Amino acid sequence: MFQIDHLGIAVKSLTAAKSIYEKLGLNVSPEETVEQEKVRLVMIPIGESRVELLESTSEDSTIAKFIAKRGEGLHHICMRVPDLAATVAKLKTDGVRLVSNEIKIGAGGHRYVFVHPQSTAGVLLELVESSHENRP
Repeated sequence: MFQIDHLGIAVKSLTAAKSIYEKLGLNVSPEETVEQEKVRLVMIPIGESRVELLESTSEDSTIAKFIAKRGEGLHHICMRVPDLAATVAKLKTDGVRLVSNEIKIGAGGHRYVFVHPQSTAGVLLELVESSHENRP
C-alpha cells in the first residue's frame, strides 16, 4: 500500500526549525547525520506520517544548494512503497528519470531512491520501502 512517509523540509538551522514543533508538544527525534547526503536531520511524527527537517553539513550539499537557490522550505515528498526494488525496476522500464539508479541506505537505515522532478511535475519524490521496521 502506498502512503506518505514524510515531508522533507530544508532548513538553515535544526535548532531554530524544530523549536516550533517542540512548542506544539510533538516528539522530535534525536539528531542524525547522513554523511553521504551531507545533512543532519530530525524526524517529527505527526499522525501516520512525519516531518523531516534537513540541515546541510556542507556548502556543497544538495540541501545547501536548494536553500541558496530557493530558500528554506519543502524539499521533497517521501512515499512508502511495498517493494522498492520492483517499483524502481518498473519506473526504469517506463522511462521515469531517477536522481540515482542505485537504491541507497539513509537515515534510520531505510532504503531509498529519489525520482527526479522532471518526471514528477517539478516535485522531488523520495521512495522508501514500507516494510522498514525502524521508523523513528
